[in-house]
Amino acid sequence: MEIGMLPISASKRGKLLAAGYTTLHAISRTSTTILARDIEVSESEASEIMKFATKTRVLDGSSGSNTNIIDGGQTAWDMLNEERFSSLITTSCVDLDNILGGGISCKEVTEIGGVPGIGKTQIGIQLAVNVQIPLDYGGLGGKAIYIDTEGSFMVERVLQIAEACIEDMSEYSHHFHKDNQAYGVKMHPNSILENIFYFRVCSYTEQIALVNYLDKFVTEHKDVKIIIIDSVTFHFRQDFDDMALRTRLLGEMSLKLMKLARNFSLAVVMLNQVTIKHIEGSIQLTLALGDSWSHSCTNRIILYWNGDERHAYIDKSPSLKSASAPYSVTSRGIRNCNSTSNSKRIKTV
Repeated sequence: MEIGMLPISASKRGKLLAAGYTTLHAISRTSTTILARDIEVSESEASEIMKFATKTRVLDGSSGSNTNIIDGGQTAWDMLNEERFSSLITTSCVDLDNILGGGISCKEVTEIGGVPGIGKTQIGIQLAVNVQIPLDYGGLGGKAIYIDTEGSFMVERVLQIAEACIEDMSEYSHHFHKDNQAYGVKMHPNSILENIFYFRVCSYTEQIALVNYLDKFVTEHKDVKIIIIDSVTFHFRQDFDDMALRTRLLGEMSLKLMKLARNFSLAVVMLNQVTIKHIEGSIQLTLALGDSWSHSCTNRIILYWNGDERHAYIDKSPSLKSASAPYSVTSRGIRNCNSTSNSKRIKTV
């Protein structure tokens, strides 16, 4: 249930979001005094908001007494079969796909982090294009949501990667169809761009509001198969003196993303930045938002430089073993390092 559906003023909804109250459940589990303090209103106003929240939850069937909360139980055997036949999105790098078990998995949240220039945005764009590969070519035939928090999304680059993707499908069409002349690639680069829903967010409150809205958006666009956030970190590293508030906001957001991945059988990819961590007197680079944030994803992939080569390392996964693989960022997108003879390498920002 979205906070936006409460019958209160827009300013109060904004205060709730800014204070980390992104769900009706979050409101119901606090006290009137704490709510009034957090959103800077009188206790009578806070009490009224809590009454509205409780009433709305009951009408919506989301209160604790509703049996829907415990619906959906399944056996471990069912879960194993789901994992075996889960949908995968190729990265266009065979070596990287191999350590990922075939690609980025749907129904899971995958975090990809690394230093500036390592190619995080390039991987995000590549996935937004590759999710649209038709079923007849081993893809999902889906659409993508791209949430841009840093302004790094480049539509010209998307077009370039989309054109290369179509060329690759035409080149390897014979692997999927015996008569590739009778079955040509019917996709056009412009249609690939049309199937990427782009959202630009400029503050953490906008980011939280958008994540809360995604449930409704994906319900209306059921062919969405991937959500990319580039980056999940940016707005949460600025102007945050209240770390408890930040932790609560991030926790609510991560739970929402996990539910989206599971309920709609789609992949969520969160791109992350790096920060400095002091360990036993030495300084090391680590992914931003702290150690507790690592529990907010199913898989964590760290990108790093090994000399002049880019490498991806599986740092955390319940089903994949720790492994690393080289990859390259070329003019055609993400590729194997040994494929760069035909595809010019490019520098990323």
